[in-house]
Amino acid sequence: MENKVYYKETKSEKSIFEHCASSKLPLLLKGPTGTGKSRFVEHMAEKMGQKLYTIACHEETSATDLIGRYIIKGAETKWIDGPMTRAVKEGACLYLDEIAEARPDIIVALHSLTDYRRTLFIDKTGETVEAHSDFMLIASYNPGYQKGFKELKPSTRQRFVSISFAYPTSKIETEIIGIETGISDEIATKLVKLGKQIRNLTELGLAETVSTRLLVDAAILIQSGLPQRLATEVAVAEPLTDDLDTLEALKDLISLTF
Repeated sequence: MENKVYYKETKSEKSIFEHCASSKLPLLLKGPTGTGKSRFVEHMAEKMGQKLYTIACHEETSATDLIGRYIIKGAETKWIDGPMTRAVKEGACLYLDEIAEARPDIIVALHSLTDYRRTLFIDKTGETVEAHSDFMLIASYNPGYQKGFKELKPSTRQRFVSISFAYPTSKIETEIIGIETGISDEIATKLVKLGKQIRNLTELGLAETVSTRLLVDAAILIQSGLPQRLATEVAVAEPLTDDLDTLEALKDLISLTF
């Protein structure tokens, strides 16, 4: 049966994922925002028929949020498993998005899951949970974005098999946009050309450059009937910056394309 979640393979990432799963090895996906890391994980979990728990890591998320906590229910205190514990017990895929943003207590909790032990220690109950044979840990982070801000420690990186994700070639990106939105090849080609031009304009000083996701959003709006230039301005230019001069430069580029 064909996957409902579409993903276009660019290297051998599907095979690597499957081999990591069968070998019980954790996998780290490295690359810029919008290069398909999360979509890839969703696609592979569906392909393998496994439940997927996705955690968007940030500084407010604690190990307790992921592992579990005691709650008061009526007159009794009851333990509730968090998503990490459920994934470990059920044999699901656990995806930690932007792991470099995770708090140190979460990284510590992962140590015994990312080596030969494949166990999770629940400090509050004193229980050590052995991972289900089908359990798989996947994490992602954006090295470019984290530079100078938050880095993933080498000791953590070396616990994972790693795949680097990059923006697809023009041909593949055009195909992705066409399949995702049903837009014509002509417009998809223009959007891809625009995306490539913006990515090459390093002098604009954008914190994040244009992702395939933004180009798909623009195509969706165009397909819905919004004028091409306006659709691209609100889906591509506006999300990239709040600086008026930079925004004007992006809009000028869009005007030349459409």
